Amino acid sequence: MRFRSVQLSMRFIVPLALVLALFGYFAIPWMENLTVRWFVRDLDTRSQLVSSTLQQPLLNYLEDNDSARINDAFSRAIQDERLYALAFCTPDETLLYKTDTYPVSLGCSQGADGEDASPVVQLPRGPVHVSSRELTQDGISAGRLILVQDMSFIERRSEDTKKYIIGLFVVLAGAISLITVLIAHLSWHGWLNGVREMLRGELSPRPPGPMSPEIAPLASELRALLNEYNRDLQGSGVESQTWGADTLKTLLNQDLAGDEILVVSNREPYIHVNTPNGVKVQRPASGLVTAVEAVMRACSGTWIAHGAGSADRDTVDANDHVRVPPENPSYTLRRVWLSKEEEQGYYYGFANEGLWPLCHIAHVRPVFRSTDWAEYVRVNQRFADAVIAEARSDNPVVLVQDYHFALLPRMVRAVLPKATIITFWHIPWPNPESFGICPWREEILDGMLGSTILGFHTPFHRKNFLDTVDRYLETRIENEASTVSYGNELTQVKPYPISIAWPEPAPGECDVAACRAEIRQALSLPADQLLGIGVDRLDYTKGIVERFQAVERMLELHPDMVGKFTFVQIAAPTRSSLDEYQNFEARVRALAQRINQRFSSGSYLPIILKTEHHEQAQLRTYFRASEVCSVTSLHDGMNLVAKEFIAARDDEQGVLILSQFTGAARELHEALIVNPYHIEEGAEALYRALRMPQDEQRERMRTMRVRVRDFNVYRWAGRMLQDAARLRQRERVRSRINSLSQNRVRKGDA
Repeated sequence: MRFRSVQLSMRFIVPLALVLALFGYFAIPWMENLTVRWFVRDLDTRSQLVSSTLQQPLLNYLEDNDSARINDAFSRAIQDERLYALAFCTPDETLLYKTDTYPVSLGCSQGADGEDASPVVQLPRGPVHVSSRELTQDGISAGRLILVQDMSFIERRSEDTKKYIIGLFVVLAGAISLITVLIAHLSWHGWLNGVREMLRGELSPRPPGPMSPEIAPLASELRALLNEYNRDLQGSGVESQTWGADTLKTLLNQDLAGDEILVVSNREPYIHVNTPNGVKVQRPASGLVTAVEAVMRACSGTWIAHGAGSADRDTVDANDHVRVPPENPSYTLRRVWLSKEEEQGYYYGFANEGLWPLCHIAHVRPVFRSTDWAEYVRVNQRFADAVIAEARSDNPVVLVQDYHFALLPRMVRAVLPKATIITFWHIPWPNPESFGICPWREEILDGMLGSTILGFHTPFHRKNFLDTVDRYLETRIENEASTVSYGNELTQVKPYPISIAWPEPAPGECDVAACRAEIRQALSLPADQLLGIGVDRLDYTKGIVERFQAVERMLELHPDMVGKFTFVQIAAPTRSSLDEYQNFEARVRALAQRINQRFSSGSYLPIILKTEHHEQAQLRTYFRASEVCSVTSLHDGMNLVAKEFIAARDDEQGVLILSQFTGAARELHEALIVNPYHIEEGAEALYRALRMPQDEQRERMRTMRVRVRDFNVYRWAGRMLQDAARLRQRERVRSRINSLSQNRVRKGDA
């Protein structure tokens, strides 16, 4: 035990001693230089004083040509222990008079005035200080008086100063170390002993004996919690293992004890639509759906979403449930039905005319209406009621997705206070000034802080959120722990960069060469045609206009590419009932038409615009067939299209052009990062991508593929769920402590 105490003490003393030693190592030379400068300045002053004293007598002796008196004056002057030698030089630099001690090597050139001349001269006997003073009579120079002063005393005093400084540092180090160790031991010794005694069932002042039944479970859980903290210190398990669907299932069974998972999102993962050939199942073009759906396949549970398909009501049971995926059901989809008024106010109005442009800062003015806000509140409550109805226990794990449900966490918390609510904000979060535009900013922040965990794509978005909370709510923010304390509740706010599920080889999938041939044949393009691809929803935040302008500028700057390069833009229509989106679609079509008219010849079109829905398998074929993928969002949370393109390129070829304003740009550094607003920069990046050597493509793509494969969607979900598991365990321990305290109070009252 004494040895352990010594070890702990050394942990304080050794680092402190190293710091003081380093400080002394740099401070002592600095002090020596400073001391030398002080003494040199003092010698300069003394030289001026001596020369002023000798000036008039010397001028008189020189006028009388009295050599004896000059030599006598020089001899008396050098009786001073510091003044080593004197000499007089005529205006023509002839050494006329000098003391016996004056070094002949100095001559008359030393001590000459000049800005760059150093007063310190190194002689065999040691350093000396040389200065000169011009003697004038009636404005005419009579010569120069040269003074040589001994500097050996400076070395002696520097050595003494160094000894004093080293001694001072040793005394300081010892005193500070002793004080630090004393305080540390006094502060921690009693507390650590108390914790050890409690964990061993040796609570004082109770006498030694078997641990009471009421303490044993609490001590066991506390020991488990401390072991967990120890694992955290050694490194996060999430970062040290390869994550997949099986890993996520194991996490649920072990860390979350099989707790049920409820996902809430506006968009459903599968849409049933009526067609002339019967009911067809579609998957919406959404990065959110692509990512979360992979998690739900692994975790099972229930996904609650808005049923918007024309055949959605025909395919659910009496509880509005349908098992999905259709080909291999693994989880339940619960549909919530909205009226046209609710959908218009909540979805198209407040969410997409208000919050969407507000958060993306894409130069579209947000619109806020009180009627839209009322519908937003009403629909959030309806989805919260659905979550409560679907929960089979009082402590489910609820994954709330995106800006459509900012109020839902608080609504669920009011009914299920033990629920673990993880809210993930898939879009950017603006700065506090921008968010302050929203008339209901406090209500939105209050709703979101009903979450146990609140996630964003990037540390920048997380910081913006914390700054916004600090601006508009009375909270306590712990930046190091990344937590917000609000209303006696704690919310952990962290960045969780979302990703995709790394695809397994699909049976019957064409190789890259076959995909290239298939796509070019489908588009009626030559076999050697260079191809670019863009995949987005038809949204003004995606930079589609800027992308087309970059294609146009590239063809202007490099006319040799005309006829050899075609850019395919797949843009699924979205929110088509909003005027802003209708105007944007018209603008995109007009721009594509103008560029095509300018550069087309025969059957050649530089831009092929496909405003229709494509399945994931079709998109993967396009990715594999293209030389370049352009992702030029003006502002985006992550943008998973970039990662889908990388995952599709198992040939390790192809180039990704990526906007600096996407979350993906913070991870995929090997992409060609561009400012989408700078059209020439985008054009040059496109040309560079088309001309990039295969070896460079392979090096870039290989690095990005490793990152996307390792940091996949299962790791994204695993990090959030592991954090949720920790918080749930802490909550259980706290509940047991509170219950134990209440029982003791009741026993005491009895």
